[in-house]
Amino acid sequence: MAKRIDSFDEITGHYDVVLCDVWGVLHNGVEAFANASQALAAARAAGLAVVLITNSPRPSPGVKVQIRGLGVEDDAYDRIVTSGDVTRALISSGPPKIYFIGGDKDHPLLTGLDVERVSAEEAEIVVCAGFRDDETETAEDYREELTVLAARHLPFICANPDLVVERGHRLIPCGGALAQLYGELGGTTLIAGKPHRPIYEASMTEAREVFGEFASSRVIAIGDGMPTDVRGAEAFGLDVLYISGGIHAQEYVVDGRTDEKLLAAFLEREGATPKWWMPALK
Repeated sequence: MAKRIDSFDEITGHYDVVLCDVWGVLHNGVEAFANASQALAAARAAGLAVVLITNSPRPSPGVKVQIRGLGVEDDAYDRIVTSGDVTRALISSGPPKIYFIGGDKDHPLLTGLDVERVSAEEAEIVVCAGFRDDETETAEDYREELTVLAARHLPFICANPDLVVERGHRLIPCGGALAQLYGELGGTTLIAGKPHRPIYEASMTEAREVFGEFASSRVIAIGDGMPTDVRGAEAFGLDVLYISGGIHAQEYVVDGRTDEKLLAAFLEREGATPKWWMPALK
């Protein structure tokens, strides 16, 4: 069972680099968690490099503006690597005629790339940044559309592998839910964000530019998402600090407190072995 800590500075002496999830750890989509920003700023002051690693489909400059607007402090991190950043390389290497699924806010994912947005009938590949309207839609609303695309054997690039995120106190579906459905329909999905290696490799490169050389044993990954943050970091060989108060809290939180037996059972069911855990980063 992971060891509970009460303050992040209890373990920062073990590490040189922090790879920290954003949504669910630093903010909830509505407001920033001040204690989390302060914890990362303190780690940087102690000499650690902090790279934010997020499945946002937006390129990193847009995420920086977004999280600053929510109240995440600039001194909480050194660099940002997004799923959008690493997905742009996937898009660039594929055929240029794309069928795009996403909202207006997701268009920067394609800015500057030599691609053409076309109809589903003309498309050679699908690029999904997320739902067109994540406030009202579910994955089932896309079943008919995705069935037609999968029948044409079009590869499906997903720029946001998250299944859900918290927005305030609600769970909001993400592009990963559409990628999951596409796979169930027999389609092929291409993903570079968490839990896949490309986003971790890019994050380690950014960390080396800040810190210099370091051993992978001196890297701690922080996150609240089991299929993305935890599985991705563990598969990459990194220690994990699991934030239990995030999207899986309903599995083990009783009367506002984490039941450690229920948490242990949840981690065992998931086959996850984080080294540390805490309800919220502070």
